[in-house]
Amino acid sequence: MRLFPALLFPALLLAACGQTSVKAPAEYRLSGTLGGDWGSSPRLRLALVGTGFPVAVSTNSSIAQNVVESGAGTWTYGFELPNTPLPNVAGVYQVVAFNDANNDARPNIGETVARNRQWLIYSPVSTTTQPVTIPDFLPGENEGLPALTVSAGWNLYDRAQGLSATNPRAVQKITGYDISR
Repeated sequence: MRLFPALLFPALLLAACGQTSVKAPAEYRLSGTLGGDWGSSPRLRLALVGTGFPVAVSTNSSIAQNVVESGAGTWTYGFELPNTPLPNVAGVYQVVAFNDANNDARPNIGETVARNRQWLIYSPVSTTTQPVTIPDFLPGENEGLPALTVSAGWNLYDRAQGLSATNPRAVQKITGYDISR
């Protein structure tokens, strides 16, 4: 009987050490380029930042990703959008890039951060959302969202474009989610 635990331990150890494989940026559910001035030798990472409803603020930089230097101050990246960011919770998110200067895999105050104007909206059902307003007392850009018609799953809303039949749109894979400083 003592042989069984001795055989089980190496199997458990190998299972605990298992990692997901790193893919080429274009193979992830979300991909794009990073550009601009990030300083010398940046440690670029990505994080899914947003809020679920009713209230579930989230910053997740532990999601599978790959950032590859392309040269001349540009990088290509891939980021694996989760199937559901929070179980059965609607939410509004952005993928942000940051220079992980202290190498702790979390965006911290003082680290360089960039985002774009494309919002990722997750909904467990197809619906029309209520408008979202940002209170004036909060710092930064007070970008709210108008009422939006979204499909179940991930949707992409580009604030640089007007509302239309294709903005927002349901997405399975997103390319060209470019972020620059």
